[in-house]
Amino acid sequence: MTITTTTHLNFRGDARKALEFYQSVFGGQIALVTYSDAHNVSAPAEADQIMWGQVQADNGFHVMAYDVPGNQSYSPGDKPFFVSVRGQDDDEITTYWKGLSEGATVIQDLGPAGWAPLYGMLKDRFGVTWVLDVAVEYHAG
Repeated sequence: MTITTTTHLNFRGDARKALEFYQSVFGGQIALVTYSDAHNVSAPAEADQIMWGQVQADNGFHVMAYDVPGNQSYSPGDKPFFVSVRGQDDDEITTYWKGLSEGATVIQDLGPAGWAPLYGMLKDRFGVTWVLDVAVEYHAG
């Protein structure tokens, strides 16, 4: 069993531009999923914004990003990043979730999501936001 931790950057409408920029600097493959792609549009003007995106390069560079929806608070510096923990084993991710959730504020309960068998988000007792999920292979549509 293995997991990875990845910096997960948060934007308000600039995630695509940021990821394209980071790809131009570090190289690698870019993956972008819009709110529309994921059938998770809460505001029509945000349909083409990024719900999940990443740049991953063979040189070890890996960053994830998304556009914080308009129905959630956001200001640069308020939620500038998450720590993303991805694994391939439900039990392992659940164990980490249980540990991190002690004294935490759960933002999204750990459970099935349209893009992952398990996904959850919480702010730990130290104010750090963690995103945990079970990774699945992404196939661009």
